[in-house]
Amino acid sequence: MSSIDKSEQDPRPRRRMSREERQRQLLDVAWRIIREDGTEALTLGRLAEQAGVTKPVVYDHFSTRPGLLAALYQDFDARQTALMDAALRTSARTLQSTAAVIASSYVDCVLLQGNEIPGVIAALASSPELEKIKREYEAIFMNKCLMALSPFTRGATVSPASLRAMLGAAEALSHAAAIGEITARQAQDELFETIIAMVERSARGGT
Repeated sequence: MSSIDKSEQDPRPRRRMSREERQRQLLDVAWRIIREDGTEALTLGRLAEQAGVTKPVVYDHFSTRPGLLAALYQDFDARQTALMDAALRTSARTLQSTAAVIASSYVDCVLLQGNEIPGVIAALASSPELEKIKREYEAIFMNKCLMALSPFTRGATVSPASLRAMLGAAEALSHAAAIGEITARQAQDELFETIIAMVERSARGGT
């Protein structure tokens, strides 16, 4: 009996990934590498090997390792923004509900990403260019929080210093929850109280 050619066994042509699909695959593999081996293990060559593609494919998408790290942070930020936007659309228009959405969305997104994001954030801080990208996305997040909370400040404005303090608390509490130092609920509750106190202080003219 003659052997059957593999192409005859499965005549369906393999579908070529779109550029967006390939980038999504590469980002998913990059997150896995960081999760399993740490941020230092992530190189463009390692990513190409693990993703089963050639190096030029990876370089075409990210150009450099800093470009890859920036793309990972942007991916995390987009996920966090989508999570918070969806929750805000369905939440009650009260200070308590809005603060709870901001707190839970931030902590949940960090925990969903796991221990990988602290390593990426630390790597971003090692380069002025990457630090600038991080700051830009932080500014977008703080402005989103400002807009969501402004109806509850009685016409006052939450100061940039207060928003920066809130973000610092969010990062520290989320990281503590990610490494198991505190629970997710404790992180969310503390961040919720921080946001409430910030808004109430602003409403009293304490900015």
